[in-house]
Amino acid sequence: MRRPCPESRAAGLLLGYAADRLLGDPRRFHPVAGFGTVASVLEERLYADSRPHGVVHAALLVGGCAGLGIALERATAPHPLLRTTVTALVTWTVLGGRSLEREASAVRERLSAGDLPGARERLRSLVGRDTSTLDAAQVARAVIESVAENSSDAVVAPLVWGALAGTPGLLAHRAANTLDAMVGHRDPRYRRFGWASARLDDLLNLPGARLAGALAALTSPGRTKTALRAWRRDARGHPSPNAGVVEASFAGALGIGLGGSNRYGARTEHRPAMGQGRSPEPSDIPRATALARRVGLGAVLVAAATTVLGTVVVRPGRR
Repeated sequence: MRRPCPESRAAGLLLGYAADRLLGDPRRFHPVAGFGTVASVLEERLYADSRPHGVVHAALLVGGCAGLGIALERATAPHPLLRTTVTALVTWTVLGGRSLEREASAVRERLSAGDLPGARERLRSLVGRDTSTLDAAQVARAVIESVAENSSDAVVAPLVWGALAGTPGLLAHRAANTLDAMVGHRDPRYRRFGWASARLDDLLNLPGARLAGALAALTSPGRTKTALRAWRRDARGHPSPNAGVVEASFAGALGIGLGGSNRYGARTEHRPAMGQGRSPEPSDIPRATALARRVGLGAVLVAAATTVLGTVVVRPGRR
């Protein structure tokens, strides 16, 4: 297999990020929806209330996506322009920053219009918690927490894996992230079967969450130290090893407090406080999405630079 061209990979990541910012997710025939259908069919065949069955389910699906990425890279290896195009298309497919911002803005518009029931209903596309009894401030908190967490999961982390592993990394990360959303729950059906998908998603998002937390702090002039202090103080109390990092950093960068009780059906989860600011307000949602844009832009620049500079460092010197 020919040595990967770092410039093609970097250009593909930049172009794919630009496509996501301009277009958002494909409106029809989204490949991720197709993956979800395949995952559901495979679940019907493999499901059992056991971890080993869940391991096989995750390994087949994530491994299959990684294998597809390897095949694409091998097929495009002799053609740098084609490889750039394929990398850009895959990057556009797996990123979700623009669509995340649209959904957050849609909830804000309903809150601004005084349509609290409509805001609660639209919020369901962003969070898994019960939204039926939330007031406007709680809706705003849920939106900002979702923007923070998904800026890491749906933007920064895939760019990290795209820089490190190219198309296979992009596809494998999105597969693991989608599986976590499908079966990585704590309800009785998936507590064992979804364990592997949830743990794999946690593992793959570790570097992206830390980069997202750092970028949230660094792109918030005047509040960098506050954001880093919130990260160090509060992140460890969150039940997720990754969401706590970005939620705490966003809270410190925005000067607000996040965390609190969330209902998931019959289960209530009490999240620790993130940040030491005031309670969120609907007017904080645009500030959160603006911060998410800065974090995403910083991430794609870091990813592109890492792709090129990392290859230069490890490539043997020539006379």
